[in-house]
Amino acid sequence: MTLNTLSGRFALLTGIFVLIAEILIVFPSVSNYRLNFLETRLERAQIASLALLATDESIAAELESELLENAGVFNVVLRRNDVRQLVLSSPIPGPVDATYDLRDQPFWTAIGDALTQIATPENRIIRIIGQPVRQAGELIEITTDTESLRQGMIEAGLRILLISAAFAIITAVLLNIVAQRMLLVPIRRVISHMTAYASSPEDARAIITPTARLAELHEAEAALAEMQRTITSALKQQARLAQLGQAVARISHDLRNILTTAQLFADRLENSADPAVRRAAPKLVNSITRAINLCETTLAFGKTEEPTPSLSRFNLAALVTEVAEAEAMSSTQHGDGPRVEFLTDIPPALTIRADRDQLYRVLSNLTRNARQAIEGTGQPGTIEIGAGEDESNWWIRVGDTGPGLPPKAQEFLFQPFSGGSRKGGTGLGLAISADLVRNHGGALKLIRTDGDGTEFMLTLPRGLAGIVTPTPETAG
Repeated sequence: MTLNTLSGRFALLTGIFVLIAEILIVFPSVSNYRLNFLETRLERAQIASLALLATDESIAAELESELLENAGVFNVVLRRNDVRQLVLSSPIPGPVDATYDLRDQPFWTAIGDALTQIATPENRIIRIIGQPVRQAGELIEITTDTESLRQGMIEAGLRILLISAAFAIITAVLLNIVAQRMLLVPIRRVISHMTAYASSPEDARAIITPTARLAELHEAEAALAEMQRTITSALKQQARLAQLGQAVARISHDLRNILTTAQLFADRLENSADPAVRRAAPKLVNSITRAINLCETTLAFGKTEEPTPSLSRFNLAALVTEVAEAEAMSSTQHGDGPRVEFLTDIPPALTIRADRDQLYRVLSNLTRNARQAIEGTGQPGTIEIGAGEDESNWWIRVGDTGPGLPPKAQEFLFQPFSGGSRKGGTGLGLAISADLVRNHGGALKLIRTDGDGTEFMLTLPRGLAGIVTPTPETAG
């Protein structure tokens, strides 16, 4: 046990505090010893004076000297019946240095007199006044020296200090044993669990189980266990995302080649003799192009980041029309499903600055979720997309008449693999959309969800504040 440990410092501080408390007891104890010493001298002097009074005030000089020596005084004065009488006397070796009246002496004054007596090594002559025992007079007064008094006070003080030191050591040892069992052992257990968990945070078996009996330590263990469970879950989720990224990386090359071949054939459709085919060809080419870009950028999600937005100005109404037509086409492919109507309320001349492909992904995710929610009810419904602008932001609102989001989906709405509201869904759509909007310096928020439908609002800043601008490394 050393001083740089909690147990060592606890034992040292305990001993110091106990010793300080005992030292504070020494002062009144020494003062009480002094008072008892002087009162004993008064009693002995009174007994000696009674021997003289019993002989009709006639006693030999040798006997008188012996009585004074046994009493430890130089003379004795009694006051009886308002008469002050020198009963016993002997030569005084020097002048009287101080007079102390023990009949009514304040507590702090007595302590101060005792400390003064200890601090004065010279042998002094003092006069003591007190009350005679058994009411044998009005007062008794003696004259004595301080040598034996000071020596006795020092011995009594040292004796009390030694006893106090012994008690301090015993108390420190006992308190240290109790602290070891009640505090240090549980703390060491928490430390050992933290060390074991740090070596293998993915292992759920390393999570601490709260067992401490003390409420504070139990709360600390419970908080640690909750933190460990959160970290373990996050690490497992990151591992899954990393595996997802590796899987996408493996199929991205082959899928991109397939889509490139499809794009070449789609280009030839523009020369078709069928007018309907020629009109559909550009949309097909755009869809395949976006699919190729999506294959090349999906890996970024597995790396927990999205590509930097490439900002450009474009007409928002045209982009929303593409999204609505694509989702409407997906809806008509299920001929037996409920009819989903798309409504748009966007100023025709509204031009915004954003990454067109990324914003397409965001709106496509929102409208697809809305369409699937309506189709899940088996009843027809409406999806409405509106937009506008104010002094600082462009805003886009996507609302539907679906059944609303369940409570679990609302709680983890923008978290991957947690916020899916559709059975079999991963919840990646909203998580990706929120990241894409956030990279633009904007925000995607849930405005309303209830039995009458759901409404999302995304805002994009008109200024460049908060937008990550492309660098030569990220622009490609």
